[in-house]
Amino acid sequence: MYRERELRGSTTATRRPPLRRGRVSQRLPVPDDIPKPPYVGSRELPEISSEHQIHDAEGIARMRAACVLAARVVDYAGTLVRPSVTTNEIDKAVHQMIIDAGAYPSPLGYGGFPKSVCTSVNECMCHGIPDSRQLQDGDIINIDVTVYLNGYHGDTSKTFFCGDVSESIKRLVKVTEECLHYGIAVCRDGALYRKIGKRISEHAEKFGYGVVDRFVGHGIGTVFHSEPLIFHHRNDKSGSMVEGQTFTIEPILTLGSTECVTWEDNWTTLTADGSPAAQFEHTILITKTGAEILTTY
Repeated sequence: MYRERELRGSTTATRRPPLRRGRVSQRLPVPDDIPKPPYVGSRELPEISSEHQIHDAEGIARMRAACVLAARVVDYAGTLVRPSVTTNEIDKAVHQMIIDAGAYPSPLGYGGFPKSVCTSVNECMCHGIPDSRQLQDGDIINIDVTVYLNGYHGDTSKTFFCGDVSESIKRLVKVTEECLHYGIAVCRDGALYRKIGKRISEHAEKFGYGVVDRFVGHGIGTVFHSEPLIFHHRNDKSGSMVEGQTFTIEPILTLGSTECVTWEDNWTTLTADGSPAAQFEHTILITKTGAEILTTY
């Protein structure tokens, strides 16, 4: 377990208890007239598509619309973060905003995932399932939103502060977001995928943070997850970016070990040593001269 002062500063001698599972409520309904991704209705985890998703003008326009909606939703979700609110309440509000926009919350039913958004608190690296647990003063929470709109997925996540967060955790979150943008900065038509991991690792190492290698970015479009897989750590991945393709970059940094443990729900994944983790994610479009961040507005 990480030391208390690493999480909340040296003003208190008590330890923050480790993350515990709360009660997970039933999945929320989606109106019949909202188009759903093909995996809905199956509990099987879809295979990663080997097809790189490269779009024509119409596809790019639809990707932009889905990604802008995802960006608006995640920003709205962040306004709900405060002590005593439950991640279940955040999920419910996000779900309603997405279906009100005529879209489907992509995580709902993906490989049996029971909720419409991922909420990952403190030492949870990713894929946290919203439940009855109340957020506490000093927590951090990553909210990961993906929407399916007009046949296209838009995917983004941000880490938010809950109340009074220690300076060491604020620094971790700030550097994680910087790493995302350093990774995006090397992207353009013809650039090597492995440059992303190199730049992220270089920046994270300046501050002594670990870069999680188990979870990756991915191609996205009409299919939720496809090639290319984007590694955020140093790697020898072959292949180059192509104008018109879309994929996510979503680094996870930790204060301690990058090793992880996954709960029996097969989703919630925590740092093995209990150290805090932070994540940021954008969906980007590769252009001739750089990359367009689609999950912004």
